[in-house]
Amino acid sequence: MDHSGERPIVTLDRTPQTAAPGRYCLLLENGGWVQLSSEVEDLGPGLVGRGVLGETRAGLHVGERASWSGIYFSSPKDAGLEASDVAIPTDAGPAPAWLIRPRTGSSTTWAIHIHGLGSARAGTLRGVQVAAETGLTSLVVTHRNDGEGPTTGSGRSTLGATEVDDVRAALHYALAHGARRVILFGWSMGAAISLQLGAEPGLRGIVAGLVLESPVLDWVSTIKANCVRSGLPAWTGALAVPWLDNRQLSRITGLSATVGLRRFDWITRADELAAPTLILHGCADTSASIGVAARLRDRRPDLVQLERFDADHTMTWNSDPERWRASVTTLLDEHVG
Repeated sequence: MDHSGERPIVTLDRTPQTAAPGRYCLLLENGGWVQLSSEVEDLGPGLVGRGVLGETRAGLHVGERASWSGIYFSSPKDAGLEASDVAIPTDAGPAPAWLIRPRTGSSTTWAIHIHGLGSARAGTLRGVQVAAETGLTSLVVTHRNDGEGPTTGSGRSTLGATEVDDVRAALHYALAHGARRVILFGWSMGAAISLQLGAEPGLRGIVAGLVLESPVLDWVSTIKANCVRSGLPAWTGALAVPWLDNRQLSRITGLSATVGLRRFDWITRADELAAPTLILHGCADTSASIGVAARLRDRRPDLVQLERFDADHTMTWNSDPERWRASVTTLLDEHVG
């Protein structure tokens, strides 16, 4: 890391990710958290430089191993937000959540922020900032087997099949504490959960809108895409389907329940959409295809708006924070007030 200038510069191997303009983060092996500037310096054919905007916990050292991340804020405080710790009662046990009220006071429309598979609730803080700016009270939730919420069974995810129960409990917590309507902000698998709740007849009129970041709209196509991303043929993904949908096979894998992949196919279920839906999706997303999102938009142009970004999975905010903020704010202004 070069400290010769006003702002420290970290030198990174050149990859499509590290050379992409935008605001990103390095998660260090030692537990450190480094926020990087959007500017990219060309340091030769194999290297780039990024300015360091902030560091948390352990510092950055030469030769440090790190992973590239779109999770830009490590805590509500880091995002400039004041949060209270609350516990959502679920049938799996108490699920910790952050309750974040706007500076103008409480609101009767709440935003519930749902993180994705393998991520943490801190990843949703990019969207919480926008919700707070527009005057919404936010509930940033955890759910079973995500590393922060309660642990059940073998501790494995059911891809939203049981996690949806915990988010539904959070929604009812919001209604019991002053909310009349909710906006669901779902990230990746969290978007799949949001769609399940938004289509429930008992929540029609309560779920006023969906903001879906890099949504999983069909688990079968998503599993196949991730097989390809790992260097495997797409058809190998089909082999996983019986292990997720068959009760006996799912128990062998340690799942507490079958997933029921058909209920996560929103091209087939497009007619069930009931709330205005904004999809923010990266054209370079190799985990959840933007093509599926475009098909859903084409099926329901009356409700679904698709915003395309030059970004990878769950990194559309990072690629263009101002446009992301403007797109979400427009949805909230038009459909929430």
